[in-house]
Amino acid sequence: MHSPQTDENLPRTAPDGPVDVRNVSLVVLATLAGLYTLHWASAVFIPVMVGLLFSYALSPVVAWLEAFRIPRVVSAAVLILGIVGGVGATVYALADDASKLVETLPAAARKLHDVVRSPPGRPDNTLTTVQKAAAQIEQAAEETTQAAAPSRGVQRVQIVKSRFDIKDHLWSGTLGVLATLSQVGMVSLITFFLLASGDQFRRKLVKLAGPTLGRKKITLQAMNQIHDQIQRYMLVQLFTSVLVGVATWLCFLAIGLENAAVWGVAAGVLDLIPYIGSVIIGAGSALVGFLQFGSLEMALLVGGSSLVIHAVEAFLLTPWLTSRANQMNPVAIFVGVLAWGWLWGIWGLLLGVPILVVIKAICDRIEDFKPVGEFLGD
Repeated sequence: MHSPQTDENLPRTAPDGPVDVRNVSLVVLATLAGLYTLHWASAVFIPVMVGLLFSYALSPVVAWLEAFRIPRVVSAAVLILGIVGGVGATVYALADDASKLVETLPAAARKLHDVVRSPPGRPDNTLTTVQKAAAQIEQAAEETTQAAAPSRGVQRVQIVKSRFDIKDHLWSGTLGVLATLSQVGMVSLITFFLLASGDQFRRKLVKLAGPTLGRKKITLQAMNQIHDQIQRYMLVQLFTSVLVGVATWLCFLAIGLENAAVWGVAAGVLDLIPYIGSVIIGAGSALVGFLQFGSLEMALLVGGSSLVIHAVEAFLLTPWLTSRANQMNPVAIFVGVLAWGWLWGIWGLLLGVPILVVIKAICDRIEDFKPVGEFLGD
């Protein structure tokens, strides 16, 4: 006969509460560690991500050249050298106009500040008069203090600014140029290797996914989805950016704004930054337009035309060119772009949307992470 089981003989199980708390704590710690790693190793992750995006965008061109029996290595090398050379020639041709444009921004800001504080055709208001009187009294007090200081036997201290040393500026400028060239070189090499390798990198990832056929199938489906959506996104972004740049150049040229070509290039480049790029171009062009034409109406016309071009591209053209499968939740995109911008700065703003596309494609294929993919979806 077996003795009946008592409470002491029954198997004991840990309560669910502490286990859940411990799991949540581990997830939070892992997330924080991942964010720290991404920020700490940004010098490695950013060139890899940019090169990966460029390889997705340029792979159709390399495949087209390969159809004419041109080796992938030669096609990738010629394509990257041509793009780098073209960008360098454009920057060199517009460097003088861009430097003049940057130099006019402080003067435009001061002029706008003066007009806002004291509108033309109106006498100074009471606040402006009081401010001027206070400034005059403060200046008189400083002059009196400086004149009376030597009579009391107090040694006068004068702060002398350090002499301009051109070597320091040349050294800092050289370091900045070298850092930029090194980043461009790393991105170019990564893009070249990815384009030259073709599908080899994808096949290796599928092989490392696991021994079972199910895992390999899921990995292959996720990679195909990532490849198609990022390629579609990059092609649409490149096309719309060029279109926005040309439209901005022609519009500003018709209005009569100086350095219209520089504004067109800047509008096309900053169009790659969601939300923020259009605001920067609109505000900057309005400020320069106010300095050139001297009226708020013309400033509003210049800035408003830029915002209209970006609005037509963002709300009409891009949704029409992008298929439904690549649509994502606008709130998730906005929050994700801000998060990646906080993490990686300007590069995070540029890479935010493609990274979210990758995350969504992965989450849609993993059962435990499907709610995240559903949240990122439209």
